[in-house]
Order: sequence, then C-alpha cells, then structure tokens
Amino acid sequence: MAATITFPIDTPTGRQPTRVVYERRGTGRPLVLLHGIGHHWQAWEPVLDILAVEREVTAVDLPGFGESAALPDGVGYGLEDTVPVLAALFEALDLDRPDVAGNSLGGLLALELGRRKLVRSVTALSPARFWSEAERRYASGVLTAMRVGARAIPLPLLGRLARTAAGRVALTGTIYARPGRRSAEAVVAEARAMREATGFEATLASGRGATFADDVPDVPVTIGWGTRDRVLLPRQGVRAKRAIPAARLIRLPGCGHVPMNDDPALVARVILDGSR
Repeated sequence: MAATITFPIDTPTGRQPTRVVYERRGTGRPLVLLHGIGHHWQAWEPVLDILAVEREVTAVDLPGFGESAALPDGVGYGLEDTVPVLAALFEALDLDRPDVAGNSLGGLLALELGRRKLVRSVTALSPARFWSEAERRYASGVLTAMRVGARAIPLPLLGRLARTAAGRVALTGTIYARPGRRSAEAVVAEARAMREATGFEATLASGRGATFADDVPDVPVTIGWGTRDRVLLPRQGVRAKRAIPAARLIRLPGCGHVPMNDDPALVARVILDGSR
C-alpha cells in the first residue's frame, strides 16, 4: 500500500512543506523509480515485484502527478526546481545516493540527478530532451492530445472502453506497443492520472527550447529505448549516446514509450544490470 511523506523544500518565500506519495517494496540496495509526464508510480507495477526480489524499490509519484501534491507557489517544474525537490525527498526517506531508473520525464530527471552526483547509477528509458525542435513539437502535440482526450471522455464511458481490447488500444496504444497487456483497471487509473495531473502544463512548457546536452561523468548510465516508441522516436537514443559517450545504449525490441508494460522481464534485467 502506498505511503505518504511530507517534507520541507526551499521556495522563494522560505521553507514550505510538500507532500509526496510513494510505494516501497523489497529489501537490499535502494533503487528509486521515476515515471513520465502525466503518469503515476503504478507505471512501474509490471516490474516492481521482479526488482524487489533483489532491491529495496521506491516508486515515486512525482510532485504534481499521481497522488502527490502540486509544488508550492513559486516553485517551477523545470529541472532546476524539481531535482532539488527529489534530493530533499531522498533525504527525507533516508536514501543516500540511491540507484535511480526513470522513464521519459523520469529518465531526464534521473540523468540530471546523475549529473549532479546525487545518485549511484542511472537507467534512463526513453529519456526526454534528446529531441530536435520538430520532434519536441511532435511529442508535445501527442501528449497534449492524450491529456485532452483523458479529460474529455466521461468516466463511465472510459470504463466501458477500457474493458475492450479495441478500447485499450485507442486509449493507450500511443505509449504501449502491447496495450492489451494492461488491465482495464490500470487503463482507467492512468487516464485519471493524466486528466488530474496538476503539473502537466508547467512540465510540458519547461521543455520548450531545451535539450540535454551535458555529459554524466563518473556515474554508470544505461539508456534503453523501445524500438516501437511513438512519442520519443528511437533515433533520439543515438543523440543521447553522443551526449553521454560512456553510457550503454540498449535497444528494447518490441517495446513502446513506456516499456515496463511491454516486456517487464527485459526492462527489469536492464535496470538491475545497470545498477550493479
């Protein structure tokens, strides 16, 4: 069952509390999991129990997403604000330089945490900001359309759609290569997370004109990219490798933008191998 922690962060008006929801399982060296924009910690559900056999796994609802509170007034959703919040969260949870894995937005955050030497290792699955401007506009349009759709469909209709294979394809086929593997309950919960995400617009806006061009030295980095990613196209993985030459770049065959659902065993192995 998910837990909640409240801890202070720095804001322009002084220290203010923020509230984060997280799920923790297993024992061993700590591993933190960070989801993508508009999602929630349950994106990692397909791999949680596999990872928890070897590691103490903490899957986080990022601030402004899932059940976590929005950030206090004056605190933005760009890297310069969100990464210090995550560092404060690690301290509150007594996590000293954990390994971290992230998907999409979470992959970007994981890389920045690694660049700042706040984590022991990084596994980034389809991380954001290795795009061209045209690719950024495309991804922004896809994600905005998902947000608009999630908010426009009445919940009773959403439930009925999610109970059919065709409906699950329509609702989640953009991010999953194998949407039929998601349960109806998970699909509805994801749509609710997307429609209720208070940090969505500010997070999306923070990526305008921004790319990740820095190296991440002295921290082991693994970058995984689904061959069927329809949001952040697989060729962006080559740019990530150029920016971070020592990183391992791994193809995830048959996987979409959120690969944990498409091939849980493969993704779990990539994360565990990358955080030895």
